[in-house]
Amino acid sequence: MQKITTFLAYDNQAEEAVNLYVSLFPNSRILNKSYYMEGSPMPAGLLMTVQFELAGLEYIAMNGGSYFKFTDGISLSVACESQEEVDFLWEKLSEGGEPGPCGWLKDRFGLSWQINPIVLGQMLGDEDRERAGRVMQAMLKMGKIEIAELQRAYDGE
Repeated sequence: MQKITTFLAYDNQAEEAVNLYVSLFPNSRILNKSYYMEGSPMPAGLLMTVQFELAGLEYIAMNGGSYFKFTDGISLSVACESQEEVDFLWEKLSEGGEPGPCGWLKDRFGLSWQINPIVLGQMLGDEDRERAGRVMQAMLKMGKIEIAELQRAYDGE
């Protein structure tokens, strides 16, 4: 068990959200579920918590009622190997949600994600600050990140 685990609190869509997330990432699975009992603050039989892995990292999701809301201050950042992976995750996670700027989106459950290619961080970290600056300017104009456009900016085209 991880020492620190991200805990995600949903109104009542935790199971639906986790099923989506687990279906999208390799090395992901549901580990354990618990349910509310009679006398609980939520209806008996409703999923209370679900422990799961995404890409080998453990998380816990809970149905906690409308009291809990996600904010943009927390997001899950995904390091993508290719444009195909960026495209796939962007499409699946933004469906019914809200696309945002610079590789950010909110899924249909309100959770924020950053879907970014690994090469973006490498380009932004380049010692040539002019190249890195061109990449930053290109990224600031994007919703979904497009590697080919980043590469053109990096190369000065």
